[in-house]
Amino acid sequence: MEQQIKLVEQAKNGDTQAFAELYRGVYQQLYRFALYTLKNSHDAEDAVSDTVTDAWAGIGSLQKTGSFQNWIFKILSNKCRRRLREYVDRTEELPEELAASFGDADEGMDVRAAFSRLEDEERQILSLRIFGGYTSREIAAAMQMNDNTVRSKHKRALEKMAAWLG
Repeated sequence: MEQQIKLVEQAKNGDTQAFAELYRGVYQQLYRFALYTLKNSHDAEDAVSDTVTDAWAGIGSLQKTGSFQNWIFKILSNKCRRRLREYVDRTEELPEELAASFGDADEGMDVRAAFSRLEDEERQILSLRIFGGYTSREIAAAMQMNDNTVRSKHKRALEKMAAWLG
């Protein structure tokens, strides 16, 4: 954590190498979140790219140096939300190297199908929780919601998926 704070301070002072190191630490999580949320690899890459560009441009305004990861996920979350409004019906299968390893391929497809049936906001909450490892409080801050609301939506989304999966 201290190393990350040091890198954030350096990036805030214009150090591109420090920012690149911060980015390397979160890229895979950002991409996985964007891909599961948007369901399209090209859109996910674009969203992550736009996020990084905006993060670099705005790194000087980051007030809490220890919350870089939350901050950049909030930017990505907003980018994904905008893209979902633009590309409602576009879908693409998750590449195997990022897919969770399921014992049964049919079961994995069923889980992905159930996940894709969720509302955008529910997918976003589950993605942040499962792939990003964020707490309900962190998700609430990123999505500008109450943390009790996030917990309720998380629980309901899991219950929906369980019902669909039988």
